[in-house]
Amino acid sequence: MNKLIDEVSETENPSIESLIDTLGTLIKDYEERNIPEPEGDPIGCLKYLMEEHGLKQSDLKELGSQGIVSEILSGQRRLNVRQIKALSKRFNVSPATFI
Repeated sequence: MNKLIDEVSETENPSIESLIDTLGTLIKDYEERNIPEPEGDPIGCLKYLMEEHGLKQSDLKELGSQGIVSEILSGQRRLNVRQIKALSKRFNVSPATFI
């Protein structure tokens, strides 16, 4: 999929663009049916998603400073609505994952 996207970005090709659109739809459908959203406590879910995406604390700038991210991950601080929305968008999961 990534190779197709790279190819389309270099040259316009309507047939490949259509293929990418179809593949994207099929992949999304497959993932929704076969890959469950993580369940558990909000911080556990965040840690799981960070691990799955190869992220470190410093990669979560949308949450705030390094100190704030550290406090969230250690359970000393709760996520606020803005942070939940940002994480939901970043990881393409329901906001309920972080509540």
